[in-house]
Amino acid sequence: MSSKLVFNLLACAVFLTLAFLGLPSEAPAQGDSQQFITIGTGGLTGVYYPAGGAVCRLVEKGRRDKQHNIRCTVESTGASVFNVNTIRSDPDHVYLGIVQSDVQYQAYNGEGQFADAGPDPDLRVLFSLQSEAFTLVARQDAGINSFDDLPGKRMNLGDPGSGNRNTLELLMAEYGWTPSTYKLATDLKPTEMAGALCDNKIDAYVYVIGHPNGSITEASTTCDAHVVPVAGPKVDAFKEKYPFYPTAVIPAGMYRGTDSDVVTFGPRATLMVHSELPEEVAYQVTKAIFTNLDEFKTLHPALSGLTPENMLEGNSVPFHPGALRYFEEAGLKVE
Repeated sequence: MSSKLVFNLLACAVFLTLAFLGLPSEAPAQGDSQQFITIGTGGLTGVYYPAGGAVCRLVEKGRRDKQHNIRCTVESTGASVFNVNTIRSDPDHVYLGIVQSDVQYQAYNGEGQFADAGPDPDLRVLFSLQSEAFTLVARQDAGINSFDDLPGKRMNLGDPGSGNRNTLELLMAEYGWTPSTYKLATDLKPTEMAGALCDNKIDAYVYVIGHPNGSITEASTTCDAHVVPVAGPKVDAFKEKYPFYPTAVIPAGMYRGTDSDVVTFGPRATLMVHSELPEEVAYQVTKAIFTNLDEFKTLHPALSGLTPENMLEGNSVPFHPGALRYFEEAGLKVE
């Protein structure tokens, strides 16, 4: 086979592959250099990973429509705290991270897990995503019907450095609890929690997550686990102390065994960046989501309740100038 024929066959294969993927086969215009960004998310079974993928999908749509030349990839990570630390250490400042609003507040102000690192005035936000719920899942035979029933039980505290663990430890401090409060305290990742619960290795776990969620569906259908309310005077005092934790409600019927609304609390997920992220990149990412919001909301059930107005809520750090530029164009009022 001649080298010319081989070249032609390879070119044809590349063209067909690009067509199948829905990507443009032509090269970018001369002088229009590509910009690569990465969105850090969370575990594969949570909402952060598909939400980040949904953001990238619409950013890539804008690139195919020749609105910009930004390429977007998504990465499964250790979630909020990991993402903040990566944003802070990213030398090129092209890393975007999905971060809980409580972790956002602590990182910006140098509190909690960021006390040693100190405040970071260079953190910025583009917009908020889904509301999340502090979700306590327990085995039916564990005798756990409220958060107050957890002492002496086998409890998963969560992956160190995750938003799950960060929020749980804050609430434990309000109760005066430590890991020794439990009969067993484990550090399982989100992908391991439902399996450990159904294998009777733990009695309960907390997942700060948007709903519906695959891990909780797995636990409720495999071993009749149920979602436990997290409410009461101490929780009310906790929410007053930390106003970025509003009340959240998990609707009745969302999971097997959950026959009535479950009252709890929770932060919002936010898309955070560094102040040195190029303004045009921040603008195009924000525009891609807001101008395609109806499509964005269909890409995961947890995103279905988003509105342009509530996507500006729940933030405790300044908006990036690129995001503000789009909001001004769109006539959206930012407090």
